[in-house]
Amino acid sequence: MSAPGDGAAARPVNVGVVGLGVMGAQHIESYRVADVTGASNQLVAVCDADADRRAGLRHVEGNVAVGTDATDRLFDPGLVQGYESPDELFADGSVHLVSLCTYTDSHVPFAKAALAAGKHVLVEKPVALTADAVRDLADAAADYPDLLCMPAMCMRFWPGWRWLARLVRSGDMGAVRKATFRRVSAAPGWGQAFYEDVSRSGGALVDLHVHDADFVRWCFGAPAAVETTGSLQEPRTRYHYPDGPEVVAEGGWDKDPNTPFFMGYRVDFEAGTADYAFNRDIQLRVERKGKDVEPVALEDGNGYDAEVSHLVRAVHAARRGETPTLDARVEEAVGLMAMLAAERESLERGARVDLDG
Repeated sequence: MSAPGDGAAARPVNVGVVGLGVMGAQHIESYRVADVTGASNQLVAVCDADADRRAGLRHVEGNVAVGTDATDRLFDPGLVQGYESPDELFADGSVHLVSLCTYTDSHVPFAKAALAAGKHVLVEKPVALTADAVRDLADAAADYPDLLCMPAMCMRFWPGWRWLARLVRSGDMGAVRKATFRRVSAAPGWGQAFYEDVSRSGGALVDLHVHDADFVRWCFGAPAAVETTGSLQEPRTRYHYPDGPEVVAEGGWDKDPNTPFFMGYRVDFEAGTADYAFNRDIQLRVERKGKDVEPVALEDGNGYDAEVSHLVRAVHAARRGETPTLDARVEEAVGLMAMLAAERESLERGARVDLDG
Protein backbone atom coordinates (compact mmCIF):
# COMPACT_ATOMS: atom_id res chain seq x y z
CA MET A 1 0.00 0.00 0.00
CA SER A 2 1.13 3.56 -0.49
CA ALA A 3 1.82 5.98 2.34
CA PRO A 4 -0.36 9.09 2.44
CA GLY A 5 1.15 12.02 0.63
CA ASP A 6 3.21 10.01 -1.90
CA GLY A 7 4.07 12.15 -4.88
CA ALA A 8 3.76 15.35 -2.85
CA ALA A 9 7.10 15.55 -1.07
CA ALA A 10 6.89 19.32 -0.68
CA ARG A 11 3.72 19.13 1.42
CA PRO A 12 4.17 19.01 5.22
CA VAL A 13 3.98 15.67 6.99
CA ASN A 14 0.77 15.82 9.01
CA VAL A 15 1.31 14.51 12.54
CA GLY A 16 -1.05 13.00 15.10
CA VAL A 17 0.05 12.42 18.70
CA VAL A 18 -1.64 9.74 20.82
CA GLY A 19 -1.24 10.20 24.58
CA LEU A 20 -0.66 13.72 25.90
CA GLY A 21 1.21 13.05 29.11
CA VAL A 22 4.88 13.87 29.66
CA MET A 23 6.18 12.27 26.48
CA GLY A 24 3.25 13.32 24.34
CA ALA A 25 3.93 16.94 25.29
CA GLN A 26 7.59 16.43 24.47
CA HIS A 27 6.79 15.00 21.04
CA ILE A 28 4.53 17.94 20.26
CA GLU A 29 7.30 20.39 21.16
CA SER A 30 9.85 18.39 19.19
CA TYR A 31 7.73 18.43 16.04
CA ARG A 32 7.26 22.17 16.54
CA VAL A 33 10.99 22.92 16.67
CA ALA A 34 12.15 20.18 14.28
CA ASP A 35 14.95 21.54 12.10
CA VAL A 36 14.29 19.79 8.82
CA THR A 37 15.22 21.97 5.87
CA GLY A 38 12.87 21.27 2.98
CA ALA A 39 11.00 18.60 4.95
CA SER A 40 8.36 20.24 7.12
CA ASN A 41 5.68 18.85 9.41
CA GLN A 42 2.58 20.12 11.16
CA LEU A 43 0.51 18.88 14.09
CA VAL A 44 -3.06 18.22 12.90
CA ALA A 45 -4.51 15.82 15.49
CA VAL A 46 -4.13 14.65 19.08
CA CYS A 47 -5.75 11.93 21.15
CA ASP A 48 -6.26 11.68 24.90
CA ALA A 49 -9.07 10.75 27.26
CA ASP A 50 -8.51 14.00 29.19
CA ALA A 51 -10.44 16.96 27.73
CA ASP A 52 -7.99 19.52 29.18
CA ARG A 53 -5.10 17.81 27.45
CA ARG A 54 -7.04 17.69 24.18
CA ALA A 55 -7.43 21.45 24.61
CA GLY A 56 -3.64 21.81 24.69
CA LEU A 57 -3.19 22.68 28.36
CA ARG A 58 0.39 22.20 29.50
CA HIS A 59 1.66 19.76 32.11
CA VAL A 60 4.97 20.40 33.84
CA GLU A 61 5.89 16.88 34.97
CA GLY A 62 8.94 15.04 33.66
CA ASN A 63 12.68 14.63 34.07
CA VAL A 64 13.84 16.88 31.25
CA ALA A 65 12.24 20.30 30.71
CA VAL A 66 9.65 20.10 27.95
CA GLY A 67 9.84 22.66 25.18
CA THR A 68 11.41 26.06 24.81
CA ASP A 69 8.37 28.33 24.77
CA ALA A 70 6.43 29.02 27.97
CA THR A 71 3.10 29.67 26.26
CA ASP A 72 -0.15 28.68 27.98
CA ARG A 73 -0.93 25.85 25.57
CA LEU A 74 1.03 23.21 23.72
CA PHE A 75 -1.04 23.84 20.60
CA ASP A 76 -4.01 25.82 19.34
CA PRO A 77 -7.08 23.59 19.76
CA GLY A 78 -8.78 25.59 17.03
CA LEU A 79 -6.23 24.26 14.53
CA VAL A 80 -5.71 20.74 15.90
CA GLN A 81 -8.40 18.08 15.92
CA GLY A 82 -8.86 16.35 19.28
CA TYR A 83 -9.97 12.73 19.63
CA GLU A 84 -10.85 10.65 22.68
CA SER A 85 -10.15 7.32 20.93
CA PRO A 86 -6.96 6.26 19.12
CA ASP A 87 -9.08 4.51 16.48
CA GLU A 88 -10.72 7.86 15.67
CA LEU A 89 -7.33 9.46 15.10
CA PHE A 90 -6.11 6.50 13.03
CA ALA A 91 -9.20 6.88 10.82
CA ASP A 92 -8.39 10.56 10.15
CA GLY A 93 -7.25 10.61 6.53
CA SER A 94 -5.36 13.87 6.99
CA VAL A 95 -2.84 12.24 9.39
CA HIS A 96 0.33 10.85 7.81
CA LEU A 97 2.51 10.10 10.85
CA VAL A 98 1.48 8.98 14.33
CA SER A 99 3.51 9.37 17.54
CA LEU A 100 2.46 6.80 20.15
CA CYS A 101 3.14 8.16 23.64
CA THR A 102 0.88 5.87 25.65
CA TYR A 103 1.72 3.25 28.29
CA THR A 104 3.97 0.41 27.21
CA ASP A 105 1.34 -2.32 27.16
CA SER A 106 -0.67 -0.42 24.54
CA HIS A 107 2.20 0.23 22.11
CA VAL A 108 2.01 -2.90 19.97
CA PRO A 109 -1.77 -2.99 19.40
CA PHE A 110 -1.90 0.76 18.73
CA ALA A 111 1.09 0.64 16.37
CA LYS A 112 -0.40 -2.26 14.42
CA ALA A 113 -3.71 -0.41 14.12
CA ALA A 114 -1.96 2.76 12.93
CA LEU A 115 0.01 0.84 10.31
CA ALA A 116 -3.15 -0.89 9.12
CA ALA A 117 -4.70 2.58 8.72
CA GLY A 118 -1.82 3.64 6.48
CA LYS A 119 0.18 5.75 8.96
CA HIS A 120 3.91 5.97 9.57
CA VAL A 121 4.59 5.33 13.27
CA LEU A 122 6.98 6.61 15.93
CA VAL A 123 6.49 4.41 18.99
CA GLU A 124 7.84 5.43 22.38
CA LYS A 125 10.23 3.26 24.33
CA PRO A 126 10.13 0.56 25.46
CA VAL A 127 8.28 -0.82 22.45
CA ALA A 128 6.95 -3.67 24.59
CA LEU A 129 7.95 -5.69 27.64
CA THR A 130 8.95 -8.86 25.78
CA ALA A 131 10.93 -9.75 22.70
CA ASP A 132 7.99 -11.78 21.38
CA ALA A 133 5.66 -8.77 21.53
CA VAL A 134 8.19 -6.59 19.71
CA ARG A 135 8.69 -9.31 17.11
CA ASP A 136 4.93 -9.32 16.56
CA LEU A 137 5.08 -5.61 15.71
CA ALA A 138 8.18 -6.03 13.54
CA ASP A 139 6.43 -8.78 11.57
CA ALA A 140 3.34 -6.61 11.18
CA ALA A 141 5.40 -3.63 10.01
CA ALA A 142 7.07 -5.81 7.38
CA ASP A 143 3.65 -6.21 5.75
CA TYR A 144 3.66 -2.44 5.00
CA PRO A 145 6.94 -1.81 3.15
CA ASP A 146 5.88 1.72 2.18
CA LEU A 147 5.38 2.73 5.80
CA LEU A 148 8.00 3.51 8.45
CA CYS A 149 7.80 2.21 12.01
CA MET A 150 10.53 3.57 14.27
CA PRO A 151 11.14 3.06 18.01
CA ALA A 152 11.85 6.31 19.86
CA MET A 153 15.30 5.40 21.20
CA CYS A 154 16.31 9.00 21.85
CA MET A 155 19.83 8.35 23.20
CA ARG A 156 20.94 7.32 19.72
CA PHE A 157 20.15 10.92 18.74
CA TRP A 158 21.28 12.79 21.88
CA PRO A 159 24.24 15.02 20.91
CA GLY A 160 26.67 13.76 23.58
CA TRP A 161 25.83 10.12 22.93
CA ARG A 162 25.89 10.43 19.14
CA TRP A 163 29.30 12.10 19.49
CA LEU A 164 30.50 9.15 21.59
CA ALA A 165 29.25 6.56 19.11
CA ARG A 166 31.15 8.33 16.29
CA LEU A 167 34.31 8.42 18.40
CA VAL A 168 34.09 4.73 19.29
CA ARG A 169 33.57 3.73 15.66
CA SER A 170 36.25 6.02 14.27
CA GLY A 171 38.99 4.77 16.59
CA ASP A 172 40.42 8.30 16.77
CA MET A 173 41.27 7.82 20.46
CA GLY A 174 42.11 4.16 20.14
CA ALA A 175 40.17 1.21 21.48
CA VAL A 176 37.75 1.48 24.38
CA ARG A 177 39.13 -0.02 27.58
CA LYS A 178 36.20 0.68 29.94
CA ALA A 179 32.80 2.38 29.67
CA THR A 180 30.42 3.28 32.50
CA PHE A 181 26.95 4.75 31.93
CA ARG A 182 24.84 6.16 34.75
CA ARG A 183 21.20 7.30 34.76
CA VAL A 184 19.36 8.32 37.94
CA SER A 185 16.01 9.97 38.57
CA ALA A 186 13.40 10.38 41.24
CA ALA A 187 10.68 7.81 40.69
CA PRO A 188 8.03 9.21 38.31
CA GLY A 189 5.56 11.41 40.12
CA TRP A 190 2.97 10.88 37.40
CA GLY A 191 1.20 7.71 36.27
CA GLN A 192 2.13 5.98 39.50
CA ALA A 193 -0.45 3.22 39.12
CA PHE A 194 1.41 2.21 35.95
CA TYR A 195 5.02 2.75 37.01
CA GLU A 196 4.64 1.02 40.36
CA ASP A 197 3.11 -2.04 38.69
CA VAL A 198 6.24 -3.79 37.41
CA SER A 199 4.09 -6.31 35.51
CA ARG A 200 3.12 -3.38 33.25
CA SER A 201 6.16 -1.09 33.38
CA GLY A 202 8.98 -3.55 33.97
CA GLY A 203 10.32 -1.24 36.65
CA ALA A 204 13.33 1.01 36.13
CA LEU A 205 15.22 -1.94 34.64
CA VAL A 206 13.00 -1.68 31.58
CA ASP A 207 11.54 1.81 31.55
CA LEU A 208 14.65 3.85 32.47
CA HIS A 209 17.66 1.57 32.05
CA VAL A 210 16.40 0.71 28.53
CA HIS A 211 18.08 3.90 27.27
CA ASP A 212 21.57 2.82 28.26
CA ALA A 213 20.97 -0.83 27.39
CA ASP A 214 19.97 0.15 23.86
CA PHE A 215 22.93 2.50 23.47
CA VAL A 216 25.36 -0.18 24.65
CA ARG A 217 24.06 -2.57 21.97
CA TRP A 218 24.07 0.16 19.31
CA CYS A 219 27.58 1.35 20.15
CA PHE A 220 29.39 -1.87 21.11
CA GLY A 221 27.20 -4.60 19.65
CA ALA A 222 25.35 -7.40 21.39
CA PRO A 223 27.28 -8.71 24.43
CA ALA A 224 28.04 -12.37 25.02
CA ALA A 225 26.59 -12.28 28.53
CA VAL A 226 25.08 -9.99 31.13
CA GLU A 227 25.45 -9.83 34.89
CA THR A 228 22.95 -7.69 36.82
CA THR A 229 22.90 -6.81 40.51
CA GLY A 230 20.81 -4.43 42.62
CA SER A 231 17.05 -4.45 42.05
CA LEU A 232 14.41 -3.87 39.40
CA GLN A 233 14.30 -0.22 40.45
CA GLU A 234 18.08 0.29 40.81
CA PRO A 235 19.89 -2.13 38.49
CA ARG A 236 23.58 -2.35 37.70
CA THR A 237 24.53 -4.43 34.68
CA ARG A 238 27.91 -5.51 33.43
CA TYR A 239 28.01 -6.43 29.74
CA HIS A 240 30.57 -9.08 28.86
CA TYR A 241 32.44 -8.79 25.56
CA PRO A 242 35.09 -11.45 24.80
CA ASP A 243 38.39 -9.62 24.27
CA GLY A 244 36.45 -6.36 24.39
CA PRO A 245 35.93 -3.46 26.78
CA GLU A 246 34.45 -3.62 30.25
CA VAL A 247 31.01 -1.99 29.92
CA VAL A 248 28.68 -1.16 32.81
CA ALA A 249 25.31 0.63 32.98
CA GLU A 250 23.85 1.56 36.34
CA GLY A 251 21.26 3.77 38.01
CA GLY A 252 17.53 3.72 38.53
CA TRP A 253 14.64 5.39 40.29
CA ASP A 254 15.43 6.94 43.65
CA LYS A 255 12.69 6.93 46.30
CA ASP A 256 13.58 10.52 47.27
CA PRO A 257 11.27 12.76 45.18
CA ASN A 258 13.88 15.54 45.33
CA THR A 259 16.54 13.51 43.53
CA PRO A 260 17.51 15.46 40.39
CA PHE A 261 17.65 13.74 37.04
CA PHE A 262 21.15 12.77 35.97
CA MET A 263 22.60 10.95 33.00
CA GLY A 264 26.22 10.62 32.10
CA TYR A 265 29.09 8.42 31.05
CA ARG A 266 32.81 7.98 31.47
CA VAL A 267 34.59 6.09 28.70
CA ASP A 268 38.28 5.26 28.87
CA PHE A 269 40.06 4.98 25.51
CA GLU A 270 43.69 4.09 24.87
CA ALA A 271 44.50 7.78 24.34
CA GLY A 272 42.31 9.38 26.98
CA THR A 273 38.86 9.62 28.54
CA ALA A 274 35.52 11.07 27.45
CA ASP A 275 33.42 12.29 30.38
CA TYR A 276 29.81 13.54 30.15
CA ALA A 277 27.55 14.85 32.92
CA PHE A 278 24.08 16.17 32.09
CA ASN A 279 23.90 18.65 34.97
CA ARG A 280 27.35 20.20 34.48
CA ASP A 281 27.99 23.57 32.82
CA ILE A 282 30.44 21.97 30.40
CA GLN A 283 28.63 18.71 29.82
CA LEU A 284 31.29 16.94 27.77
CA ARG A 285 35.04 17.05 28.18
CA VAL A 286 37.97 14.98 26.99
CA GLU A 287 40.89 14.15 29.22
CA ARG A 288 43.87 13.25 27.04
CA LYS A 289 46.98 11.77 28.56
CA GLY A 290 49.56 14.43 29.24
CA LYS A 291 47.30 17.29 28.09
CA ASP A 292 44.84 19.75 29.61
CA VAL A 293 41.18 18.81 29.85
CA GLU A 294 39.38 19.84 26.65
CA PRO A 295 35.75 21.00 26.64
CA VAL A 296 33.76 19.63 23.69
CA ALA A 297 31.13 21.78 21.99
CA LEU A 298 28.02 19.77 21.16
CA GLU A 299 25.18 20.40 18.75
CA ASP A 300 22.23 22.30 20.15
CA GLY A 301 19.01 20.51 21.01
CA ASN A 302 18.18 17.16 22.49
CA GLY A 303 17.58 13.60 21.38
CA TYR A 304 13.80 14.02 21.22
CA ASP A 305 14.03 16.84 18.69
CA ALA A 306 16.69 15.02 16.68
CA GLU A 307 14.81 11.72 16.46
CA VAL A 308 11.66 13.50 15.28
CA SER A 309 13.62 15.43 12.66
CA HIS A 310 15.26 12.18 11.53
CA LEU A 311 11.90 10.44 11.02
CA VAL A 312 10.29 13.42 9.27
CA ARG A 313 13.22 13.52 6.84
CA ALA A 314 12.79 9.78 6.25
CA VAL A 315 9.07 10.20 5.49
CA HIS A 316 9.85 12.93 2.95
CA ALA A 317 12.52 10.70 1.41
CA ALA A 318 9.97 7.90 1.05
CA ARG A 319 7.59 10.33 -0.65
CA ARG A 320 10.28 11.14 -3.20
CA GLY A 321 10.62 7.45 -3.99
CA GLU A 322 13.96 7.11 -2.19
CA THR A 323 14.83 4.33 0.24
CA PRO A 324 14.90 6.01 3.65
CA THR A 325 17.49 5.06 6.25
CA LEU A 326 16.39 4.85 9.88
CA ASP A 327 18.96 5.05 12.67
CA ALA A 328 16.57 3.12 14.94
CA ARG A 329 14.55 0.17 13.67
CA VAL A 330 11.83 -1.79 15.41
CA GLU A 331 13.63 -5.04 14.53
CA GLU A 332 16.53 -3.96 16.74
CA ALA A 333 14.20 -3.69 19.72
CA VAL A 334 13.62 -7.46 19.56
CA GLY A 335 17.21 -8.18 20.59
CA LEU A 336 17.14 -5.33 23.10
CA MET A 337 14.15 -6.76 24.95
CA ALA A 338 15.68 -10.25 24.89
CA MET A 339 18.79 -8.76 26.50
CA LEU A 340 16.74 -6.96 29.17
CA ALA A 341 14.95 -10.25 29.92
CA ALA A 342 18.37 -11.84 30.43
CA GLU A 343 19.31 -8.98 32.77
CA ARG A 344 16.20 -9.62 34.85
CA GLU A 345 16.99 -13.35 34.90
CA SER A 346 20.52 -12.57 36.07
CA LEU A 347 19.13 -10.33 38.81
CA GLU A 348 16.73 -13.02 40.02
CA ARG A 349 19.27 -15.84 39.86
CA GLY A 350 22.20 -13.85 41.17
CA ALA A 351 24.34 -15.17 38.35
CA ARG A 352 25.75 -14.27 34.95
CA VAL A 353 23.46 -15.14 32.02
CA ASP A 354 24.83 -15.99 28.58
CA LEU A 355 23.04 -14.67 25.51
CA ASP A 356 22.24 -16.66 22.38
CA GLY A 357 24.18 -15.69 19.29
